[in-house]
Amino acid sequence: MPDSITLKFSCPDQAHISATVFSFFADNGYNILESSQHEDPFTDLFFMRTVFAPMDNVSLSIDELRQEFFTIADKYKMEWRVRENKVKPRILLAVTKDSHCMNNLLNAWQRGVLQVDIVGVVSNHTDLKRIADWFNVPFYHFPITKETKPKQEAQIIKCMEDNDVELLVLARYMQILSDNLCQQLVGRAINIHHSFLPGFKGAKPYHQAFERGVKLIGATAHYVTANLDEGPIIEQAVERISHANLPEELVETGRDIEAVVLNRAVKWYSEDRVMLNGKRTVVFRR
Repeated sequence: MPDSITLKFSCPDQAHISATVFSFFADNGYNILESSQHEDPFTDLFFMRTVFAPMDNVSLSIDELRQEFFTIADKYKMEWRVRENKVKPRILLAVTKDSHCMNNLLNAWQRGVLQVDIVGVVSNHTDLKRIADWFNVPFYHFPITKETKPKQEAQIIKCMEDNDVELLVLARYMQILSDNLCQQLVGRAINIHHSFLPGFKGAKPYHQAFERGVKLIGATAHYVTANLDEGPIIEQAVERISHANLPEELVETGRDIEAVVLNRAVKWYSEDRVMLNGKRTVVFRR
């Protein structure tokens, strides 16, 4: 018996899409467990995410099912994916010296509440190797200088290819990726920025926030693009502060927010809840 599967797709909005999709899966022995959809009036795109459970009359393998679905996908010009829910996305963490986001992800993964397969940690420093070792996760030290940046980024790509990695998670990786690497990782790299974007981009956003006297600070998980801190936003959260909080206190408060926000973004990605919509995203939260 096949496992439950998740279908997600986007396509130009038109009549009968849902009916056609549901009829196809019903005819092939699948029942709907969960379904969400969104029609964007500004882009005229239709988005859908549906979880299907197999019934007794399933006859096609998952590969055969995908092949049969191609006809419908082509008809409606879909960007789509069907994933077996037992197959966990393989992800690679990239870190520098801050451990809070890495720790939170590894803890959630170890407890089984984050349905991914963390295959390794890459870093330009060795400070966090002991944590990766404690979780029994391979650690790859790829030091970087201005002159060696192309070589170092090539090592990251090779590490992803060698480990069949689907997603690179920048868990406070304090290096700006080159335009070339960003192009190779479109839709395959998520970053956590320690600010509530689009405000306070770049370095030391909490200090920028302090200087402006803001009363809310936050964090943003977004897809990586060549435009620094401007990728499509997946998740955000904020915390109230006061005039009495010093920049160092803002940093400490922000660490907790960053870890939670990045965890949510990776979790939603792993459950096929995140879909790109130009410069924005559609996120089918529970």
